Amino acid sequence: MRSWTPGIAHGPSYDTPDNAAFALEEPHVWGILDELPPGDALDAACGTGRHAARLAARGHRVVGVDTSPEMLDRAQINAPAADFHVGDLHELPADDGTFDVVVCALALAHLTDLAPVYAEFARVVRPGGHLVVSDVHAEAVLRGSQPAVRVDGRPARIRNYRHHAADHLQPALKHGFEVVGCIEPRVSALPTPQEPASAPGPWDTWPWSLGPMIPEAASAAAEGEPVMVIWHYRMPSA
Repeated sequence: MRSWTPGIAHGPSYDTPDNAAFALEEPHVWGILDELPPGDALDAACGTGRHAARLAARGHRVVGVDTSPEMLDRAQINAPAADFHVGDLHELPADDGTFDVVVCALALAHLTDLAPVYAEFARVVRPGGHLVVSDVHAEAVLRGSQPAVRVDGRPARIRNYRHHAADHLQPALKHGFEVVGCIEPRVSALPTPQEPASAPGPWDTWPWSLGPMIPEAASAAAEGEPVMVIWHYRMPSA
């Protein structure tokens, strides 16, 4: 399965500071990556190359893989020193034991089964190497779908699948990874507007744009809830 539905492209705000998911995820993922020594790195399902750019800036030799040529075009602009390829998470275009670091960010929620993907991560990472995975939290999947836009400009929704901790841990441990850490970023209470909105917001922010219509309820439902999960694994040295 692809990292997102064929024929669907993320909207204009995907690659901007307006994307709240990135603002919540990046400090944690980059905090892990910045502690690792430079080496050969893979950004799997790289999208527009935000993590590839960070890795390259830290001195890594970076390869990015994604199913979307349009995303890869933007990734090459964002991370010109990296080497990008069209490819799928189920069959990464790399030899066994190629990478010291593998990152896969906010892509696995689009897949029904994580086991074959973790098998691929284990195949391409070197002994002593690291794997950093961020995913939409199972609780967050229950609260809303992901807005997107089709390549022809029509609005669409990307289906996300709920993955619990065991869905990550079982295949990761089976293929030899050790758990270094796990982070579950949570949201604080939402700001309450002076007057509730009288109508939903634009489709490309739905269902979150419904919150201002019932701000107290939206804030109470969101406060303290995990939005994503970030796993840090290490493959033991031979």
